[in-house]
Amino acid sequence: MKKEVAKKAKDKVVSWDKHLDKKYGLRGTVTRSEFETKSQTFILGELLKEEREKANLTQAEMAEKTGTKKSYISRIENGRADIQLSTLYRLIEQGLNRKLELTIH
Repeated sequence: MKKEVAKKAKDKVVSWDKHLDKKYGLRGTVTRSEFETKSQTFILGELLKEEREKANLTQAEMAEKTGTKKSYISRIENGRADIQLSTLYRLIEQGLNRKLELTIH
């Protein structure tokens, strides 16, 4: 009985890419590209939030240090705002007193 259950569960397991293909379409499709863009926006916001919290800054303090608004910092951290590269540099370098390095793969 346990072997049957394990085999059925194993048969249902799919790779993450196959799951995304099924749910959002193949890479390069509009739906998949939109999902991937939103995912990257979310990840960037989470990274920024994590680093801000490590620096013991509130959103308001970070906004004041960088000449932005608290609401904008909040929208970025929640993945609901597009961010220009120049603004990202300003948030990291002025707001967090850190250096930002980008790598293209």
